[in-house]
Parts: sequence; C-alpha cells; structure tokens
Amino acid sequence: MKEFFKMAFATVVGIILFMLIAGFFGMMCLMGMVASGSSVKSVDDNSVMVLNLSGTLTERSEDNIMQRVMGGNTSSIGLDNVLDAIKKAKGNSDIKGIYIEAGMFSPDTYASMQAIRRALSDFKKSGKWIIAYADNYSQGTYYLASVADKIYMNPEGMVDWHGIGSNPMFFKDMMQKFGVKIQLSKVGTYKSAPEMFTADHMSDANREQVSVYINGIWDNVLKEVSESRKISIDSLNAYADNLITFSDSKTLIDKKLIDGVLYTDEVKDLVKKQLKIDADDDIHQLTLADMANVKSDDDEGEQIAVYYAFGDIVDGSGNGLPSNGTEIDSKKVCKDLAKLADDDDVKAVVLRVNSGGGSAYASEQIWRSIELLKKKKPVVVSMGGMAASGGYYISCGSQWIVAEPTTLTGSIGIFGMFPDVSGLLKDKLGVKFDEVKTNKHSTFGTNARPFNEEEMNYLNTYVDRGYKLFRKRVADGRKLSVDAVEQVAQGRVWLGQDAIKHHLVDELGGLDAAVAKAAKLAKLDTYHTTAYPDQPDLLDQLLSSAENANGNYLDAQLRTSLGELYAPLMLMRDINRQSAIQARIPFVLNLK
Repeated sequence: MKEFFKMAFATVVGIILFMLIAGFFGMMCLMGMVASGSSVKSVDDNSVMVLNLSGTLTERSEDNIMQRVMGGNTSSIGLDNVLDAIKKAKGNSDIKGIYIEAGMFSPDTYASMQAIRRALSDFKKSGKWIIAYADNYSQGTYYLASVADKIYMNPEGMVDWHGIGSNPMFFKDMMQKFGVKIQLSKVGTYKSAPEMFTADHMSDANREQVSVYINGIWDNVLKEVSESRKISIDSLNAYADNLITFSDSKTLIDKKLIDGVLYTDEVKDLVKKQLKIDADDDIHQLTLADMANVKSDDDEGEQIAVYYAFGDIVDGSGNGLPSNGTEIDSKKVCKDLAKLADDDDVKAVVLRVNSGGGSAYASEQIWRSIELLKKKKPVVVSMGGMAASGGYYISCGSQWIVAEPTTLTGSIGIFGMFPDVSGLLKDKLGVKFDEVKTNKHSTFGTNARPFNEEEMNYLNTYVDRGYKLFRKRVADGRKLSVDAVEQVAQGRVWLGQDAIKHHLVDELGGLDAAVAKAAKLAKLDTYHTTAYPDQPDLLDQLLSSAENANGNYLDAQLRTSLGELYAPLMLMRDINRQSAIQARIPFVLNLK
C-alpha cells in the first residue's frame, strides 16, 4: 500500500510538472505568434489596399490576441484603423489604389462613415484610384462607395437607397402589464431619453428635433453622393421615394448609381487591368490588419496624446448598461488623465469623444479632471458620431472642440428615472408590506410604494440643481452667458453643422483637424500622436477570456436572437442598476 501511494504521488507530481512545462512553452509559442503577427509589414511594388466593409464599425479597434491566434475572423473594425490605413496608403508610393468590397456592414453612426468618406476623398487627391464592388450595397456602404472612381455590382445585386428614418420603441404599456412604472424627474423640453419608458409616442419637441437632425444627415449624404456621382439631389430624392432599391441593374446603370456589373471572378481581372499586370499574375493585397503593421513616417517630433472615450459614461465598470462592450468609466478615465497631466513627454491631449452620455455624476468627475489637465497642457476635443448630453458635459471645458458635420451633440439636460415596482410586487406577486419608521421620510425609496408628491418635489429640486450646474459648466467652458446657453439647451440635440452656429463647437472636421489644433496650441512644429488608453496586454486578455467566456457567448447569442430589441430589453432588465441621475440622449437612436 505504501508503494502504491508513493507511485500515485509521483504520478500526480509528474502530471503537474508536465502541465507547468507545457503551459510555459505554450505561452512562449503564443507570444511568438503574436510578435510575428505584429512585425513590420513590407509593401510590394504595385500593391492594392483592400478595404473590406463587413462587420461592425466601432470607434477604436481592439487587438484581440486570442482571436488572432485562434484564427477567428474579427466581427468589428475600428474607425481608427480604417483612417490610419487610408492615410498610410495615400503616402506609400508602392500602393497604387484601394479596392472596396462591401458586405454586411453595420456602422455606428453616419458621422463615422463621413470621416471615412472624407479620408477616401483625400486619398484620391494623390492621383491614385478607388474601385468599389459588392453583391449588394446597403445605403451606408453605397454612401462610402460613391466616392470611388468606379462602382461595380453583381448582376443580380441591388443598391439600397431609401432615405433616413427613425422608429423609436416605447415600453410603457408593456411594463404596466407587469405592474412596473417609471417615476420621472427631468429638466429640458427636448430631453427625450426617458420617453421610451414613460410615453407611448414621441413628444412634439422630440419629433421636431429628430426631424431636424435626420434631415440634416440626409442632406449631407445627398450632397456628397451628388457631387461624386454627378446626379442631381432632386434625382437622388426621387430614387429614394420610388424605392430604386428593387430596380434591376440596367436601371441602376442608366440612373448612374453604378458603372457596371461583374461577377466575383471578373473583379480580379478588373483590378489586374487597373494595376497593369498580366492575367496570370498575383495581386499584391494589403488588408487593414496588414496596413496596421506598415511602417509610418509620422513618428517624429513631440507627442500628442489621443485619448479615446467612447461608450456609456458610468460611475464604475460593469453598471449593466448595454454599450456594445465599451464604457467610459469615470474612475479609470480620471486616473488616466491625471497621468497624462504629469507626463512631461505629452505636450497636448486630444480627447476623442463618441458617447451619448450616461451618469451625470461620472460626467462631472471627468469634467473636473479635464479642468486640472488643461492647467498643464492644451486639451482639444474631437467629437465622433455622438458627443451629446454627458458626452458634451465632458467636452465643454476643453479649449477647442472639433465636430463632424453630422455629429450628434448638445442635449444639455438631465433626468432621473426611478422604477416603481410596487404594482409588480403587490398586485402580480401578492407580496404584502407593513411599515415602522422613526422619521417622516425613513422609508424613502422603498419598493412598497411609489414616491409621494413631497418626495417628488425634493427629487425635482435635486435634478434641477444638476441641470443648472451642467448649464453653468457649458457657459464657463464656452465663454457664453447662462441665458445664451439656455437658448440652445433644454436637452435639444444638435448636428455639428448647426452646433457651430450656436458656439457649442468651434470647428467642423475630423480627428486630424483636432490634432492640428492641439499642436498649434502647444506651439509644436513637428509632432506625432500616441493612442491612449493602452490596449490590454496578453495576460489581461487571457484572464478576461477565461472569466467572460460564457458571458460573451451568451451575450452574442442574445444579440443575434433579439436584434434591435436587445438594447432596450437589457436596459429594462438593468434599469435599477443605473446611476439615478442621467445626462444622455435617447438610449437607442434607432436610425434606419
């Protein structure tokens, strides 16, 4: 028996040692593969950059090491990667053109697409060509592809061209079936975010502002497509009104929406002719991943930090809001900005904001950190698709604000939503409550009853105080009177092109314009940019993958099954986990 235990113990020790050694060498191999995958990419002469418009467009790419090692195809592409790749392709003499292949593409906002389209237009100024092809073009991919020299399509494909609409959803009646009501305190006639849970249709004020901004976005799309395709705006509107989406390819060619039809095997021959190579020669292609590893000449001079802040603004990570996996965690952001303030190598900071807002308290904390930061170095804000409500709150104190023409911004207003579940507990579930208390408001916030009139008055006063503080922050930051801010506040959402007229932003343009302004404020002749915060390292990603494997899988399944219902239903599930006082635009914009 003694020998048996000795052998068993030796076997166990051997297995443990084997696993440790195997794990060590596995980690070394993993790190080696990652390192080789991120090595500098050489560019062959007569190459073409391939811009594959498939998956979800996000503000910033994530280097998912595990996905790269396992050979999985990424389901999202970063706007930062796309813009950087186009810029490199323009300056690289070995890259002769860009081939756009449009697939199932889901952009976050029209402003992001506008930034890509502007970069593609700038690329063409180098004298290089752009060719686009798709089996079917969505309206978004056609908007991007319309900048190309030539647009081709599968003979049986279609171009979706229908205009822009919004179909907000309302859950008040559904919630009442479960005995749940929302008690609301808000400031701002146009502050429409809570309507999803407190109304069964759009308010007149919300209908007005949504109509203004979707028409403004559509006007931008029409103008740019009209200029590229040499089609009148009236004709483009007529095509949308008559659902040219379902027309045959001959009609699309006659109407100048596309230049021709090709099968997929013919596309290669077309690109080879463009490159002036023989039919049996290979095409030297560069993907977005390849372009990320192409050496850039823009690493000289002083450092300007570009800090990415996108997603919901929260008091701490994991507040339960559906934000496509991204959050602006005030605790982390404040620490990061403090480090940038103390970093002597960083001469200026560009805060890249893409957020519809969130916690008013968290927004105030970030605002304070920016105030401290700009005492040491220039701070410029670059607005992406959205920088509204809390997103505008954290932007308004900067020295200069740059927005896209179609950025959704403003929405200066605050609200508080407080779920009343007493009907669910009492009427639906049969739960009974009693009460003993020492003071008049000892049971304030209980699930046993809704707030009474006096309690709501206290809440209204509290929310109004938050609104006045928000308004004062904007007035001070933008050097406007409080009365002037009030004229454009009340929760109203503005497009960037309209916000500039009301002095809410200073300049129309993209990230490059914001960086150039930061360099000017810092009096820098030569400069380069560094992205912050740092991407998670290998160990962080391994631990994160292990911790969240099941959750990510289930979350992905829910998103696929529920579609556009996912975000509002997750909001309802976690409504009592949100920060009580919110500064945000509508939870789900629902633009189509």
